[in-house]
Amino acid sequence: MGSSGYLKIDWLTVFLFLSLVFIGWINIYSASVADTSAPFINFDLEYTKQLVWIGLSVILIIVILAVDTKFYERFAGLIYLVSLLSLACLYLFGTTINGATSWYNLGGISIQPSEFAKAATALALAKYVGDLQTNMSEFQHQARAFLIVALPALLIVPQPDPGSALVYAAFLFPLYREGISGVYILLGFAAAALFVLTLLLGVPWMAVIISALAVLIFIRNKKKKPRPSRYLLAILLCIGFSYSVDYIFNNVFEQRHRDRFNIVLGKETDLQGIGYNTNQSEIAIGSGGWTGKGWTQGTQTKGNFVPEQQTDYIFTTVGEEWGFLGSTLVIVLFVVLLIRILQLAERQKSQFGRVYGYSVASILFVHFLVNIGMVTGLLPTIGIPLPFFSYGGSGLWGFTILLFIFVKLDASNTHYQ
Repeated sequence: MGSSGYLKIDWLTVFLFLSLVFIGWINIYSASVADTSAPFINFDLEYTKQLVWIGLSVILIIVILAVDTKFYERFAGLIYLVSLLSLACLYLFGTTINGATSWYNLGGISIQPSEFAKAATALALAKYVGDLQTNMSEFQHQARAFLIVALPALLIVPQPDPGSALVYAAFLFPLYREGISGVYILLGFAAAALFVLTLLLGVPWMAVIISALAVLIFIRNKKKKPRPSRYLLAILLCIGFSYSVDYIFNNVFEQRHRDRFNIVLGKETDLQGIGYNTNQSEIAIGSGGWTGKGWTQGTQTKGNFVPEQQTDYIFTTVGEEWGFLGSTLVIVLFVVLLIRILQLAERQKSQFGRVYGYSVASILFVHFLVNIGMVTGLLPTIGIPLPFFSYGGSGLWGFTILLFIFVKLDASNTHYQ
C-alpha cells in the first residue's frame, strides 16, 4: 500500500478506534492497579498486559493495511474454513476457562478463536453475496447465507458459550440491506419475546394469549378472506415453540445461564449469589453521579466489589469514576463510529465491501448493546465484551482485524470522498 493509499484511510474511523482503545485502557488501569505509586510496568497486572496487546495491535494494523485488498476477497472462503476448523478443534485441544472450553493455551497465552471467527464469517458472507451480483430475494441464496452464519454459531454454543453465538444474529442486518425480507428480523424478535414471555408466564398462559391474538388478527383481516388453516398453523408453531422453551432452558442452558435469566426476569433476587455481579455493577454506576468520583478513585472499583470488572464489566468503572458525563462520552464515541462505518459501507463500489462494512457495524452494535444492557441490569450476563474496551488480547485483536480489514477495503475504494 503506497503513501497515497494511506492518505485515503478514513482517519475519523482510526481516531474513534484509538480513542476507545485509550479510554478503555485507562479504565483497565484503574480497575487493576491497587497502588498507583507502585512501578508502572508490572506484567502481573492486566493493564500492562493490555498495553502489550495494544502495541501488538498496531503492528497487526500495519500488516492488515499492507496486504492487497484482493487477498481478503480471494481467500475469504479459505479463511472461513480455517476459522471453522479452529472452533471444531477446541473440543479436542481446547482449555476450559470459567466453565467454557473456548480457549487454546499457547505457551501460557490464551487465545479465543471465536473472537476471530466473526471477521472470518463476515468475509465469507460478503464473498458469497458479492459473487451473486444480485439481491437476496431467492430462498436458495438466503438458505446458503444463513448456513454460512449458522455453522460457527453452532460450533460455539456447545462450548458452552451462548453469548458469543448470539452475536451471529447480527448478520441478519447486512442480509436485510441486501434484500432479504424484514420478516426474518421480525421473526427473530418475536421468537426472543416468545422465549422470555414463556419463562415469565408459563406455557398454558402463552397458549391462551397466542390463540387470542390469532383470533383477533383473523377477525380484523376478515375482509381480506384469510385462510383459517394458516392461522391455525401459526398458532400450533408458536405454542410448539413455547413448549420447547422449557426443554431448551433446562437442558441446553447451564445452571449459571438459567440463574442469570431468572435474576433479570425478577424470578430470583439472590444479591449475594448469582445476582451479585449485576447488583454491584448497578451500585458502582449509580454511585458515579454526574461527574464521577475521579480516575482511580472509585470505591467499588478499588474494593474489587464487581467481579470481571476489567473484562465484561469494564463499563462499571467508567460509570463510577467518570459519571454520567463520561459514560455518555463513551456511548457517543461508539454511536459515531457505528454511523461512520455505515456511511463508508454505503459508498463502497463493490457489493463485497458493502456487505462486509454492514457486517462490521452490526457485530459492533450487538456487542455494544448487549454489554451495556448487561452491566446496567437490563439484560442477563452472557459474557460479551465491550469492543476495544474490555481487557483481553483475543477480543482486542479480533475487533481490530474486523475493523481494519474494512478500513483497508475503503481506502482501496476508487470512489473516495
